[in-house]
Amino acid sequence: MGRREQRRLHVPGPLMSPRRRRRGTNVPNSPVATMARGAGLLFTGVFTGFLVAVLVLELSLRGFDRHVYTQVRQVELDSLDKLAVVTLLPALITTGLLVATTFRQGGRTSWWTLTAFTLLVGILALTLVINMPINADQLDWSVQAPPADWTSVRDRWQIAHSVRTGAAVLAFGALIADTARTSHRPHQGTPAAPPHELPAAPEDSAPQQRTGR
Repeated sequence: MGRREQRRLHVPGPLMSPRRRRRGTNVPNSPVATMARGAGLLFTGVFTGFLVAVLVLELSLRGFDRHVYTQVRQVELDSLDKLAVVTLLPALITTGLLVATTFRQGGRTSWWTLTAFTLLVGILALTLVINMPINADQLDWSVQAPPADWTSVRDRWQIAHSVRTGAAVLAFGALIADTARTSHRPHQGTPAAPPHELPAAPEDSAPQQRTGR
């Protein structure tokens, strides 16, 4: 076999650069991302249901006088704030972990996940700025003699609560959409490069080697 044929048989195929390989990588179904997605969906769903229930109760209270409203509000504030904390914070943490994990592993972060995380951050900010200060103030109200501006305080709290309830519903829907998208799109890695086809050796190479040509 001639040297020219040997060189042609041993020419390596083209290699794909790491940068090009990473660009086509998507890791939506890694174990950490799957756990974070499930936990975020669970906590966000519970938190959203809690907010919807409180909204229905608050709208029902608009037909009652200041004494009934104050008493019911103080009953709400006895334990419902704790439920809000133990559902909102885990939902925020797990959704943020999902975004960070996907980004750090070189995948493309879903816009659904980013939308849900942004909405949850907005809910937390709105709660800290409006709802929580009013909650602290209402704990000191007297059932027999609520303040004269109790209706304006009630309206501000209920408007802020309606906004954060709508945001929570949207965040929960975004996480559902992300989960559905991921379940239909399993892990997508870069397809393996096709094997380099070697050129066939000339038919007369074997007889030439035997005859010493």
